[in-house]
Amino acid sequence: MGWKQLGSMGVNGIATGSGLSRTDWVKSLLRMAVLAAPILLVACSGKEDLDELALNDTPPEVLFNEGLALRAQGKLRDSTEKFEEIDKLYPYSEYSKKSLVNLAFLNYSRGKYPETVTAARRFVTLYPGDEDSAYMLYLAGQSYFRQMPDITRDQAVTRRAAGAFTELIQRFPESEYTPDAEEKLRIVEDQLAGKEMQVGRYYLKRRNYVAAINRFRAVVVEFQTTRHVEEALFRLTEAYYALGVVNESQTAAAVLGHNYPDTQWYKDAYSLLNKGGYQPSEDSGSWISRAFRSI
Repeated sequence: MGWKQLGSMGVNGIATGSGLSRTDWVKSLLRMAVLAAPILLVACSGKEDLDELALNDTPPEVLFNEGLALRAQGKLRDSTEKFEEIDKLYPYSEYSKKSLVNLAFLNYSRGKYPETVTAARRFVTLYPGDEDSAYMLYLAGQSYFRQMPDITRDQAVTRRAAGAFTELIQRFPESEYTPDAEEKLRIVEDQLAGKEMQVGRYYLKRRNYVAAINRFRAVVVEFQTTRHVEEALFRLTEAYYALGVVNESQTAAAVLGHNYPDTQWYKDAYSLLNKGGYQPSEDSGSWISRAFRSI
């Protein structure tokens, strides 16, 4: 059968006439294919929309109970997805609120700490006075705490951990999570102080005394209850003495001796001043003296 004969039969049952060349027939076929494509896309899109509508009709309490059941079965990923679904379909509802708590817990359990912080912070923002806000702040702090790097690296995450635990302690002092937050905060502050000491010693070795003093000052003012404050006072004695600011050097040594008289740090500070003919002597107007009086 030739191409002209085929043309008289038509394509898909459509009469095309008997005079079509092979080229015209191909063009006609392509045109029909292009016209048919949007119809197929609309049909598929319509099915997806119907599916979405059907999903939206599922009551939130049903979805929530399904999420709890999956969580109880140990299917944490599936449970997470279910609670995310509730939060998406029923935002700001009571079930969305409960889902955020579950999302924070599930993500924390799965080691997904950034996702934990996102859910926890969203909850605290939306429901600042809710009793579960204490738990959300605790999970946020714990998530940062578990990501803390070693002391040689940037401590931005460590500072965020300090912020979350501090907020919990200040806003919810009677919370059951507060005692552990206080313990964790001491560890966090010790690491932040340790970082300041590391950088301060670096500057001190390079005789950049002003930069070193600023680091040691941060330890004395901000992290006075950490184990690093004794060394910080000795390093201030060193740095001020090297700059020729003897009265501040004497004050640092005197405050060190008053608070930590039996330490090697005080013995070393005393020896340093004594070699130059000086003694530890506190200047009550010094920032060092004022910093310790404020505690």
